[in-house]
Amino acid sequence: MSEKTVAILGATGVVGQQMLQCLEERDFPVGRLVPLASERSVGKPVTFRGEGVPCQLAEADAFEGVDIVLGAADDATARALLPEAVKRGAVCVDNSHAFRLEPDVPLVVPEVNAADIAGHHGIIANPNCATIIGLVPVWPLHQAAGLTRLIVSTYQAASGAGKPGLDELVREIRCVAAGEPVGESKPFQYQLAENLIPQIGGFNEEGYTSEEMKMQNEGRKIMHLPELCVNCTCVRVPVVRSHSESITCEFERPLSVEEARAILEAAPGVKVVDEPAASRYPMPLETSDQDLIYVGRLRRDLSAPEGVSALTFWCCGDQIRKGAATNAVQIAEYLV
Repeated sequence: MSEKTVAILGATGVVGQQMLQCLEERDFPVGRLVPLASERSVGKPVTFRGEGVPCQLAEADAFEGVDIVLGAADDATARALLPEAVKRGAVCVDNSHAFRLEPDVPLVVPEVNAADIAGHHGIIANPNCATIIGLVPVWPLHQAAGLTRLIVSTYQAASGAGKPGLDELVREIRCVAAGEPVGESKPFQYQLAENLIPQIGGFNEEGYTSEEMKMQNEGRKIMHLPELCVNCTCVRVPVVRSHSESITCEFERPLSVEEARAILEAAPGVKVVDEPAASRYPMPLETSDQDLIYVGRLRRDLSAPEGVSALTFWCCGDQIRKGAATNAVQIAEYLV
């Protein structure tokens, strides 16, 4: 495996920092690291393999000689700079939303559609974190029984809003514990500590948020199911790390709970934690800082109409690792 020059666009952010850790953990063949950041972080070192590597300015010329770019920047930065990287011969794996629904850009969860990587034209998109966490267990069930409908409620951690979200929740918890007023809450619409916020992103004319539409639109593209029926509700919860999801799947063909459990136990990227009698089920505390999607509470959907095969389950996964950084590095492994 030949060594590569790897750039990380947005190397000082939460996802960029996690990408560095994942590259190191997975022994990715990095010959030279090029950490890129905004002007205020130029010269600031990031740690990789025990050494400090100073950040360079994120600009077009910084991609000269780069083989692979891992993008962890905002949409505007990705749109401005990643095409420049491609012009200079790099292949980009981008975590922003900028290119996900472009028809000529593969949108990839390696456990689902790794074959799509081969069709790239220089940019491969990393899906939304909640989409990745949900599809890793949904896909093997679809392969067995043919998915027709997906009903999802997500419970998304504060750090899904980046470092500002994480810092804000910590600040609010301290205020509440001290009996002090929380005051203005940013980047959230309302105080998150001791609260739930049923809005992530802006609303469309149908009353769905942009985060909820990502699950539909990205899921359809990744699984090559353009007519899949999807209904999603996304909720921000006062959890530091790891998203949770309640998922109901309807299928074309019968699928028993026992069959589904066996399928999930053999599925890549999944760990079944499902012992109701012992109160064992997935929880954010247990799924943080690791890469598997934990699945439990697997049961038959009692509300399904006669003749409709439907199952419900609960899953949790680290949205910074598998929901972003690890998924991107997994994609990059197909490029070496």
